[in-house]
Amino acid sequence: MFQLTATPASALADEPVHIRATGLCPLEMVTLTASLKDEKGKLYRSKAFYRSNEAGELDLQQDPSLGGDYVGVHPMGLFWSLKPERTFGRLLKRDVMNSPFLVTLDLYDSVCFQYADSVEPRVSQVVQRWYSRPGTQRIQIREGRVRGALFLPPGEGPFPGIIDLFGGIGGLIEFRASLLAAHGFAVLALAYFAYEDLPSQLVDVDLEYFEEAADLLLAHPKVQRPGIGVISVSKGAEIGLAMACFLKQVVATVCINGPNAVFEFPFRYRDLVMTPIPTFLERMQIGVSGAVRFLYCRGDPRDKQNQQSVYPIEKAQGQILFIVGENDESINSKEHGKQALDQLQSHGRSNGRMLVYPGAGHLLEPPYAPLCYASHNTHLFNVPLLWGGEPVAHAAAQEHAWGEIQKFFRQHIIQNSSKL
Repeated sequence: MFQLTATPASALADEPVHIRATGLCPLEMVTLTASLKDEKGKLYRSKAFYRSNEAGELDLQQDPSLGGDYVGVHPMGLFWSLKPERTFGRLLKRDVMNSPFLVTLDLYDSVCFQYADSVEPRVSQVVQRWYSRPGTQRIQIREGRVRGALFLPPGEGPFPGIIDLFGGIGGLIEFRASLLAAHGFAVLALAYFAYEDLPSQLVDVDLEYFEEAADLLLAHPKVQRPGIGVISVSKGAEIGLAMACFLKQVVATVCINGPNAVFEFPFRYRDLVMTPIPTFLERMQIGVSGAVRFLYCRGDPRDKQNQQSVYPIEKAQGQILFIVGENDESINSKEHGKQALDQLQSHGRSNGRMLVYPGAGHLLEPPYAPLCYASHNTHLFNVPLLWGGEPVAHAAAQEHAWGEIQKFFRQHIIQNSSKL
């Protein structure tokens, strides 16, 4: 009897699934596909071609895909190779508390090149991918100017606290915060534009808003004192670095593919105003897909006339972890990270380090998330933007970085707390 199993059938989105098929003919060619619809009904699909062993069994932990969306032994390849049916889509989980993503795994006879509703799979299995654990609390935050959502793990705590910042996508993005809460952190997913009564467009970065958010998080009875962490990506990583430089509340900062200086919009903190390094839109490149590469548009922080826009990273009291993808097509994040570490070293500081991932792109997310190579961004010129990344290398980077991020926060937030 044919059987397709996926274990566990219900799990957190950052947990691996063991996929096996039994009851096949010896050395039989089959096609395995995965599909899911996001909360707007948009379809994502992947496929791979496999050959069963002499016992008529297939085990994705040890058997290689011979072709399809990936080649080789990749136990979670069907998940991280999911592609949008409509070009330039980005898979984002919005409701992280009440429903999972449902991933349908189908097994077909022989090699199926095209998706056809008229062809019935031999066997199917549905896998639930959750973004929160049972018992997690989600608290809507509307205090003072601060807007966001606080995720608290089950239990009395206190828990190490983290602020989570995304970039130019705007709005409130919660999936990373809820997953970190599933691993024992109290996480504030923080919006800073294009959400509720916040400005619809980003016109400047006022660090006092983020300071207010840090104070609010630290004041919560279930959050460890005296310091918090920040996890940040893209434009959010620029803000995260600024928080590390100027806010004593921040003791551990993760900057994922961000710059080391002020770009696009002025930066303000109390009486300090830093002007952005110029952006040269005439340098943008349009790829064969029609997506725009902004990699070469930003001015160089090392130029003499741009020095006043470089963040004073030597003032940072906490630890900083730069995570960069070498195939980032949006920001020269490796060079920015290197400049920041050189700046620290020139001041006799050693509180920064960098993880560099060859082949990884700009949008590094939790494990098994599909690579988003390019996507629309309505807040940045309303054109599809090129993010970069090679699927296999990007997937490996996401899996490794996720573990390193958690180790970094546990070491430096909890260590700081123990000094009280």
